[in-house]
Amino acid sequence: MVVITLQRNKCIGCNYCVEVAPSQFQMSKKDGKSVLLHSIEKKGFFTIKSFDESIFYPSLEAKKACPVKIIEVKQV
Repeated sequence: MVVITLQRNKCIGCNYCVEVAPSQFQMSKKDGKSVLLHSIEKKGFFTIKSFDESIFYPSLEAKKACPVKIIEVKQV
């Protein structure tokens, strides 16, 4: 299982995550911040749990590209 977490309120809108992993991230037209698609929000953290292992490496690259380090990616 792949677990991805985004701390959206700290997003600076650089768009790197969308460029690297467009199937997981998108930029909001409202506030210009990143959106983790199909995620559930809890206390400012947006999380998705998926059995689709193919999203792991693109999401890991998005984590590495993020200049403010607000993306976490784990395999459990």
